[in-house]
Amino acid sequence: MSDIDEAVDAFLDAAEGVYDEYDDGYIDADTALSQLGDHVSTLRDAHEEE
Repeated sequence: MSDIDEAVDAFLDAAEGVYDEYDDGYIDADTALSQLGDHVSTLRDAHEEE
C-alpha cells in the first residue's frame, strides 16, 4: 500500500470518527468542521509530498 493510500485510509477513518462524535452529540458543528478541516489539510499535505 502506498503512502497516499495510507493517508486516504487514515483520513476516512478520522472523518468517520468526527461524524460519529457529532451524531452522538459529543461535539458541536463548529468543532466537527474544524476537525474535518484539519484532516483535509493532513490529507492534502500527504498528497503534495507524493
